[in-house]
Amino acid sequence: MSTIMWQPTSDQVHLTQMDQFRRIVNKKFNLQIDSYENLHDWSVNNIRQFWEEMWGYGDIIYSEHYKEVVDDLTKMPGAKWFSGARLNYAENLLRFRDNKIALVFQGEDQQVRSLTYAELYDAVARLAHALREAGVVPGDRVAGVMPNMPEAVIAMLATASIGAIWSSSSPDFGIKGVLDRFSQIKPKVLFAANGYFYNGKTFNSLEKLEGILNELPSVEKVVVVPYTEERADISTIRNGIHHEDFISDVDVPELVFEQLPFDHPLYIMYSSGTTGLPKSIVHSAGGTLIQHMKELQLHTDLKREDTIFYFTTCGWMMWNWLVSSLAVGATVVLYDGSPFYPNHNAMWKMIQDLGINVFGTSAKFIAACQEAELIPGTEFNLSKLRAILSTGSPLVEENFDYVYKEIKEDILLASISGGTDIISCFALGNPTLPVYRGELQCRGLGMDVHAFDNAGERLIGEKGELICASPFPSMPIYFWNDPDGEKYRDAYFGEFSGVWTHGDYITVNEHGGVMIFGRSDTTLNPGGVRIGTAEIYRVVEALPEVADSLVVGQKWEDDERVILFVKMNEDSELTEELVDTILKTIRSECSPRHVPAVVLSVEDIPYTINGKKVEIAAKKIIHGEEVLNRDALANPESLDLYREIMDLES
Repeated sequence: MSTIMWQPTSDQVHLTQMDQFRRIVNKKFNLQIDSYENLHDWSVNNIRQFWEEMWGYGDIIYSEHYKEVVDDLTKMPGAKWFSGARLNYAENLLRFRDNKIALVFQGEDQQVRSLTYAELYDAVARLAHALREAGVVPGDRVAGVMPNMPEAVIAMLATASIGAIWSSSSPDFGIKGVLDRFSQIKPKVLFAANGYFYNGKTFNSLEKLEGILNELPSVEKVVVVPYTEERADISTIRNGIHHEDFISDVDVPELVFEQLPFDHPLYIMYSSGTTGLPKSIVHSAGGTLIQHMKELQLHTDLKREDTIFYFTTCGWMMWNWLVSSLAVGATVVLYDGSPFYPNHNAMWKMIQDLGINVFGTSAKFIAACQEAELIPGTEFNLSKLRAILSTGSPLVEENFDYVYKEIKEDILLASISGGTDIISCFALGNPTLPVYRGELQCRGLGMDVHAFDNAGERLIGEKGELICASPFPSMPIYFWNDPDGEKYRDAYFGEFSGVWTHGDYITVNEHGGVMIFGRSDTTLNPGGVRIGTAEIYRVVEALPEVADSLVVGQKWEDDERVILFVKMNEDSELTEELVDTILKTIRSECSPRHVPAVVLSVEDIPYTINGKKVEIAAKKIIHGEEVLNRDALANPESLDLYREIMDLES
């Protein structure tokens, strides 16, 4: 058994919301559940009862009560949750209207700006009124290319209050990266900052915005938010209007929360497309809300008096997760920029200065702090910090050692794992359980998660595919532009019928702990940011010198790096100049996250007989694993080209 790094006291356990929930369940159902593992078993064996209890515990605000919790638990996908209920996501997040601080924003300029819950409510009311005046109605799409700043949160809440659908992208995405996403959903209104800061540099976003609008005719209004300058020249922005001019200057109007079905669409998120454009994943208002309330209240033990911060961008699902903390009434900290600006201690100083209780980050950030030999626990007052959450990629055992030695001994280190696909987690933290070195503490309540072997048999203590055997409320309601649901079914239900297959390798051990071993599919995951290969292919193969290409992820120094193989045209060769062109093109057209670590020339690209690139086989080869189904390849000899490549040896 792994080493225990931290363990809550019995008094600490008793005060948690998780333990309170356990006691409520015991009393109501006359049970004697005495451990989390037993509570988890009850939650997945009694799915209707569990989610009904979570509805009550989360104090979901609604105008009409549900008729039934779920219609058919055998539908996977297709189960309908809380039918008959009518509610509004924004109303649940804006339930408080007092002078407690709701949002704190800090950018690289280190200037702190805050809004109370009362101020946030009024700001949303003004913007919602302006959006209605602009013709936005339920079901319309409103998009943002925004830094992680209060105006992004306000725009999302205003959109949700109307029943329109919010979708966002990080401002560092290139024109093509944004269009690959937004051209599919055809937004009516677009919010965009005039620029952003990163690592001490200022980036103007207006030229990029012009390029986006040239290919996005659906946009009827572009609301330009001031950030890098107060009032930029937007005369070249089609249908552009300054944020201050867009907002009504009359008295604060009444904020009307449209009452909508539980499964009304709230967010459109984007998968890592491996075979084409990123999949547009539609998440429901009710499913997102109740799942986030469970994870924030029970698994994170977030309370109204807490301050929570997750280092994220508006293009990552952890932003959506973080913002749901408003429903608890906590103070939410937003940060935009490099986590290491002006120095490596920037985040730790902010945690100290703002009194942050829950800090969310990535495994890559913790590893970088360790590599830089930072000692935050000595250099800063972290007395209020009680939990560190880490996601994106597996947190290795040495990272656990570093946290408990150099950051804080008495702290909950919760490695969590889920994804955009479910806008939540399959495995996560638990304030009532010990932290074992190298493990995620538990599977989430209501999440029927197991490791499967190739035959679909459950494994304990052995590596297998991460699957979820029962439906849950935050499953996507559908994919955009997928009328028959074929893309949706193929994405998650193609391997095991009626069972969600996530694309991760995991182990579930005897005490319920989980270990994640990375992706089992072709999705790239450098630094914990999931990237689809198709976006890179479209850019690289448009270059005249490149005949074909293949992208795979390689395990490297406790992380994953992206390797790009290119097959050159007959009259071309892979020069340093061309490599530089490839890297710059990927950076500008996609994003900095898509840029490969290594570009190598190869004579052939493996394909199946049906004409599909064989990424997984090449990935196995470079990791020294055997490929068993070579007969399915049109050119199996090509795989030998990927063996023993010196540039890929550690």
